[in-house]
Amino acid sequence: MVLRPFISHPVFLSRHIRAMSSKNLIHFGPFEVTDQVFYKAPLCYALVNIKPVLPGHVLVIPYRPAQRLTDLSQDEVTDLFTTVQKVQKMLASNYFGADGAAGKVEDGSFNITIQDGKWAGQTVAHVHCHIIPRTKGSDEGDGIYDRLESEEGNVGGGLWDQSRPTQHGKFPRIEDADRKPRSAEDMNREAALFREQMVLVDAKS
Repeated sequence: MVLRPFISHPVFLSRHIRAMSSKNLIHFGPFEVTDQVFYKAPLCYALVNIKPVLPGHVLVIPYRPAQRLTDLSQDEVTDLFTTVQKVQKMLASNYFGADGAAGKVEDGSFNITIQDGKWAGQTVAHVHCHIIPRTKGSDEGDGIYDRLESEEGNVGGGLWDQSRPTQHGKFPRIEDADRKPRSAEDMNREAALFREQMVLVDAKS
């Protein structure tokens, strides 16, 4: 292989390699989350959650680090919510089934929510939509929103090791302070499972 002169300079080559290696990295706000992504759409991606309030609680996030929902373009909004619908179908298949059969969306319910801004409890200044499966018989009701607004739902705090962002727009609950973020290994395993399931959802679309 012959290197062309324009990349033969060591400094340029180093920059070129760094650019190539970082091109495929995915960020949620300041956090690199590539390994935890289980689905990629043209303008957004789906991510397993470091601090799920219930099993199957995941996030859908635009690639572009827009802070507010109103900052998104029409195409981004369309892609975001189309992806939310696809992820719902995958989660329903995994969490709403019975007796070994895959579940359907109508076999359960979902909380779909966006904490749009700091005073709504947003701790990562990058639009993200929460998708939370709710199985039949769940009696928590609106209490799920208290959990999202508390330390338990502090996604940014779970991703930061130090200097945790303060969550606003909440009524803190002391018992949530002991809740520990999941390990990268746990999140990667879940992401791998969900990737396989999303292939099946796409095949049916």
